[in-house]
Amino acid sequence: MPAWYRKSINETAAELGTDLAAGLTRSAAAARLDKYGPNELQEQPGPTVWQKVLGQLTDFLVLLLLGAAVISLFLGETGDAIVILLVVVLNTVLGVVQELKAEKALAALAELAAPLAKVYREGQTREVPARELVPGDLILLEAGDFVPADARLVAAESLQVNESALTGESVPVAKDAEFIAGDDLPVGDQKNMVFKGTIVTFGRGRALVTGTGMDTELGRIAGLLQSGPEEKTPLQKRLDSFGKQIGLMALGICLFIFLVGLFRGNRFYEMFLVAVSLAVAAIPEGLPAIITIVLALGVQRMAAQKAIIRRLPAVETLGSATVICSDKTGTLTQNAMTVRRIVTGTADYEVTGEGLKAEGEFRRKGTTVTIEEDPLLDLILKIGALCNDAEFIPEEARMVGDPTEGALVVAAAKAGLSRRELEAAYPRQREYPFDSVRKRMSTVHQGNLAPRLLAGSADRRWLLVKGAPDLVLENCQWWLGEDGPQELTAARKAEFLKVNHQLATEALRVLAFAYRPDPPSTAETGVEVEKDLTFVGFMGMIDPPRPEAQAALRVCQEAGIAVKMITGDHRDTAVAIARQLGLAGPEAPVLVGAELEALNGDELAAQVAKVPVFARVSPEHKVRIVDALKRNGAIVAMTGDGVNDAPALKKADIGAAMGQTGTDVAKEAADMVLADDNFATIVRAVQEGRVIFENIKKTVYFLLSCNLGEIITIFTAILLGWPVPLYPIQILWVNLVTDSLPALALGVDPPEGDIMKRPPLHPDQGLFDRKARLKLVAFGLFIAGVTLTAFRFGLRETVTKGETMAFATLGLCQLVHAYNFRSLTASLWQRGIFRNKQLLWASLGSALLHLIVFFVPGLRGIFRTALLPVGDWLIVFGLALTPLLLGELLKLVARNGKPG
Repeated sequence: MPAWYRKSINETAAELGTDLAAGLTRSAAAARLDKYGPNELQEQPGPTVWQKVLGQLTDFLVLLLLGAAVISLFLGETGDAIVILLVVVLNTVLGVVQELKAEKALAALAELAAPLAKVYREGQTREVPARELVPGDLILLEAGDFVPADARLVAAESLQVNESALTGESVPVAKDAEFIAGDDLPVGDQKNMVFKGTIVTFGRGRALVTGTGMDTELGRIAGLLQSGPEEKTPLQKRLDSFGKQIGLMALGICLFIFLVGLFRGNRFYEMFLVAVSLAVAAIPEGLPAIITIVLALGVQRMAAQKAIIRRLPAVETLGSATVICSDKTGTLTQNAMTVRRIVTGTADYEVTGEGLKAEGEFRRKGTTVTIEEDPLLDLILKIGALCNDAEFIPEEARMVGDPTEGALVVAAAKAGLSRRELEAAYPRQREYPFDSVRKRMSTVHQGNLAPRLLAGSADRRWLLVKGAPDLVLENCQWWLGEDGPQELTAARKAEFLKVNHQLATEALRVLAFAYRPDPPSTAETGVEVEKDLTFVGFMGMIDPPRPEAQAALRVCQEAGIAVKMITGDHRDTAVAIARQLGLAGPEAPVLVGAELEALNGDELAAQVAKVPVFARVSPEHKVRIVDALKRNGAIVAMTGDGVNDAPALKKADIGAAMGQTGTDVAKEAADMVLADDNFATIVRAVQEGRVIFENIKKTVYFLLSCNLGEIITIFTAILLGWPVPLYPIQILWVNLVTDSLPALALGVDPPEGDIMKRPPLHPDQGLFDRKARLKLVAFGLFIAGVTLTAFRFGLRETVTKGETMAFATLGLCQLVHAYNFRSLTASLWQRGIFRNKQLLWASLGSALLHLIVFFVPGLRGIFRTALLPVGDWLIVFGLALTPLLLGELLKLVARNGKPG
């Protein structure tokens, strides 16, 4: 887009072909509407329901299951095929239901556009639908208006615009139509421009439309959202890899056994059936559905803790995060300007209290003071509240008006001074509004303003002034001390300017306050009347950190998660907040947008890990930072609340938007919404994500060790020339009943105590490390040994009895084996046998279902089992308990630091 902010008003009008005196003609506007299109954001269609279904069915594990179902039908095993297809349908329905919350980011962006706009055409002011605006239109703006398009100002009278949704800055920007930039500037510094979707908070203005629809800053962000591809989460990537490994292993083993059987003279059909049995044993049929259910339950738990998940697999991703990129305004800070320091000619006060609450104290040298005790404090707070247009509603903790003025009203309320009551006691007679040249605002009031401090103050007129410290002091002849007004000498003025500089270096926004008794009533302008002032003091304010953010960040750091502040705000403000939060030390590097712009991708990737604070950044910069971190192998979480955060929220591995102060755009672009805007909720979400991933890992380990036991059982029997111990329907039953229910219960296992003391899982690390693989093999061998032992016991009498004992033992020993995975390191006795009630009931329920198969005559026929005597059942139960002994032994060895 052209750099309109570098062009003069006349140059802009000439290039756009607009008559500044009359605006566009109707015919010219209609022709341009045909050429440029409506002033709307283009929507990108989302996937249809059928596309979502297809996406679920193309998962590698699901494809293997469908393949197994087809083969089962081909072999006449209709029951097996039906069971497998039911599993696939369940998994697909659960996944699609979660995904049906379609992306609405572009619709939310469109809602930010003003429905109507005031435009000057053919010398007349008209209201037209905002969608009909065209480049070259002359628009009129006043306080309260949404800016309907990007535009170059041609006139600005005390115009201030809240651009926080676009830039992240919480303070409205004073606009200047005469400003012409010499260099490239970020959006937040383009003082002669206004942007679509921002809000006019003060003053009036006229502007030439330079861009509409997608050719605006808001449209550019919409384009970034459209161009951001959907990436798979770390869990999805790991499970894809796991599914492919399982599938290839199953196919390899099946082929090997099939060929060995044929070589040994077995019949083709018989060996094909054995191969199918092995394939069914290798594939954890219940895993896709179990993981979907575990994630869905995690979503419910997180919602109860004010973290609302919009995409199901994103539950786990935050738990794997290695970096959290956080917006400053409204995320780490309260998004409410707050007075922190008051300095008068004789005293320095610290102001306590948080946000929009009329609760706090004024401390002087550590001692709390009141306005009754300190008339100077009383006067400066009165000036701040009276020379003010903001309205504070304490019972609703709500502010109407400019945030800076709101901070002054809240500071007065902390001292018990209500602006409404002050206005009644000291009625306003006149106002000289703020403008960008004087950088001051003045109001005239009548009344007994400070009887204890100013002699003869009864029923006098007072000019009350607030504004930029240097310009207010320039017009002061006196300063107010405890003994009344005193001459403001050059030396004293230099001392006050030094105090102002010190407050500014602490990243405080500083205003100076002064008064003039009996101002001339004939003065028409502020410049005429704002003379011979008496300086009262300064107030320094800042958008302070959230009280809970510091503790939350400490927990994140303990968990091995790097936290980075990314903001559109000024460098000094960002650094001050970062230091208060403990994010950055005195020597910590800071990267600003202009510096970042000069870096190429490789240079940024080299620096990004070392920099904790990024300031004055644009939406594209945020996306580049996320990209650079991801290039370094990080799993990136991005928090934010403004429109400017939306592309980066979408680009990050997981985006977390603020639910209360966040824009609809940010919420719809994010994977997770923090309903209470509480940064501490992120910590709970991180913990929940880690718990979910740990539980999914337990589930996968449990299922895989069980399936490995089944594979080794059949594999060994074939190699030894024994009959096949298990039928495909028996393996399916074990996998779906005696495996899946306990696996699901493991998925909701209570967290282990050190979950937030562990480092994040490395992005490249799979589900299994070397020790885990060895343990799984050991468990698989042991389960196979136990099952084959039971098979040999029964085989002494008949093959059917051997198969029955193998089937009974396999199902029951896997139920017991589930308790080995209450923790991968801690003993079951430490974790508690009964602490996971779901596992207890799942075990009992699965055991009951498993036993019914052996005692109900009709089911015995389906599952090809025989009725066992009590003695055989004692052998089965004894063998079934043994995996627990192995599990405790392996954990004991691991805790003692021996190879495990």
